Amino acid sequence: MRVVVTRPQDDSERTAAALRAQGHDVLIAPLLRVEPVAAELRPHWGAVIITSANAASALANHPAREALIELPLYAVGRRSADAARAVGFFNVTTAGGDLRDLLRIVSAHRPDDKAPLLYLAGEDRSGDLLGDLAVRGIAAEMVVIYRAAAAPFSDALIAALRANAIDAVLHFSKRSAESYLAGANAGGVAAAALAPRHVCLSDQIAGPLRAAGAPHVAVAKRPDEAALLELLAQP
Repeated sequence: MRVVVTRPQDDSERTAAALRAQGHDVLIAPLLRVEPVAAELRPHWGAVIITSANAASALANHPAREALIELPLYAVGRRSADAARAVGFFNVTTAGGDLRDLLRIVSAHRPDDKAPLLYLAGEDRSGDLLGDLAVRGIAAEMVVIYRAAAAPFSDALIAALRANAIDAVLHFSKRSAESYLAGANAGGVAAAALAPRHVCLSDQIAGPLRAAGAPHVAVAKRPDEAALLELLAQP
């Protein structure tokens, strides 16, 4: 199949490599560009929590990095944990890839209950991590440290859609699905953009595509890339 990957560039490259290993032809067309957000990070946190590798990457050049990397860090999954280690964190605990498991692990460890935890977050988020922690009696504060800015459709993507040359589009976030629809309208290919199979990481991500009338929308059984690629392989 010819598959479109709309993730930010670095994430798209990794996903494309996995798809090509399975024999797919891949068109990388990033519809989001990850940017750091200027944020003041005071000292005296008990630990750091991240739910995306982008949060760790955004911290790489931050003046507070040297102090923060001395703290324990709780990462939602392997990729975010690897990104944290890459910027200098050494005391890293990795959850199983979703917020429920992250909450379970943080609740079990209850790091430094004398100081609030620092949740390094993106501008667009799903779930209520702070509320879920509060219910468990764990104080935490959120600081937005990165954002995903929308990017337009590339000429290659517009041309492929006009030629009906796309079999499937992978969607990893609601924001990117919304950017896909907006970009299709701006590029004059709205109807053609709905026609391929749309393979989504969750029902929330699939929502905008279904609302727009996409006839072939599928949702992975688990919110991870492996499940998404398994779903793509199904007829």
